[in-house]
Amino acid sequence: MRVSMVIPTYWSRPRDIGWQPGDAIFDHPTPVDTEGTLGRTLKSLEILNNKNFTLYIILVTTTPDIVGDAYRKVVEIVAENTPRGIDYRIFGHRELEKLSREIEEYSSILSLRGYSDVRNMCIVAPFIGSNPDSIIFIDDDEVFEDPDFVDTALEMMGEEIEGGRMWAKAGYYLQPDGDYLVKKPFRPWMRYWNQYEAMNQAFLEFIKSPGRFKVVPFVFGGNMVIHRELFTRIPFDPGVPRGEDIDYLINARFFGYRFYIDTKLSIKHLPPPKEHPIWRQLLVDFERFLWEREKLRLQRGESCASRVRPEDFDPYPGTFLKDDLEEKIYRATELLAFEYMSKGDYESASRAIENLTALEEFKNSMGDPFDEFLDLQNSWIEFIKKVDADRERLKERIWHTR
Repeated sequence: MRVSMVIPTYWSRPRDIGWQPGDAIFDHPTPVDTEGTLGRTLKSLEILNNKNFTLYIILVTTTPDIVGDAYRKVVEIVAENTPRGIDYRIFGHRELEKLSREIEEYSSILSLRGYSDVRNMCIVAPFIGSNPDSIIFIDDDEVFEDPDFVDTALEMMGEEIEGGRMWAKAGYYLQPDGDYLVKKPFRPWMRYWNQYEAMNQAFLEFIKSPGRFKVVPFVFGGNMVIHRELFTRIPFDPGVPRGEDIDYLINARFFGYRFYIDTKLSIKHLPPPKEHPIWRQLLVDFERFLWEREKLRLQRGESCASRVRPEDFDPYPGTFLKDDLEEKIYRATELLAFEYMSKGDYESASRAIENLTALEEFKNSMGDPFDEFLDLQNSWIEFIKKVDADRERLKERIWHTR
């Protein structure tokens, strides 16, 4: 089995400048004047018993202004920390520009701007460079602790299970304290936006319950494995601003593909603090669930293997895909604004309330998310065929020419 491992790494302006209007929004990109967490992740690869894979580093910047600095930093980190014997390639904005020139007719679906775009490049780069049977998705804020991680990740991939085949699997994250449950201090707005509670309920139901492999309604983007049977047919949807991993699971379900949880597949998750305020983090989550709910509502039977319902994803993310989503959003926003005001932070309170107006504009501009995804999927399949037929030339142009 040909295997690729892919790690996206996100970089931002220097610390003393920070995020600027127009910059892409990611949870915790690394300022280019710091070392970040990528080196730690790469060093931890040394523990793996099976290093028979090609490693792809997807270099992402929040702004074109720092591309040169980010390349210099990442090239140095990767060279110094990747264990000997692991073949690796870097794919960033420069490589993307080359690819876009070579396949200009598909340049509209090639981007590194948002999380879904990045995940699609996590497929494209290995597909061109190594033509893998399976891709292992890792994030740059994780640490390997299990020497058998790769063998466990590949176990059962493409094989028969419960009358079907395993084309995708999900592992899970171990938090810094070694547990898999998310521990966040309760704040009043969480009474209505009970995301962490729903997540933990799902983790207990699917990770702790008996049995190793179970069909699961969630997936962790930094610990998942996808077979070529799936990734050559289903792309990540750029319409969703974050939560692209679970959105991918939903898209796969439309066409009869299921993700399985593997309760033996875990990785330590050590994320730095998120750099954006709560009101902004909530806005993209609100948009995410509105987009996915609309996609579920507008699905057409003739285009799907089977009808997919919000209840199929209970308890998480299903609880945010139902008719009471707007009420959850409104109540959580109201309480968050009160919390800001109680601390004298009237600007943030105003921003929280402004989210409601932004969401109305977002809803009015959504169009038909399901139809848009079908169009993207058709383009993706044709793009994959083009790449498959022209792989060697593309590989040479992307990585071996200046």
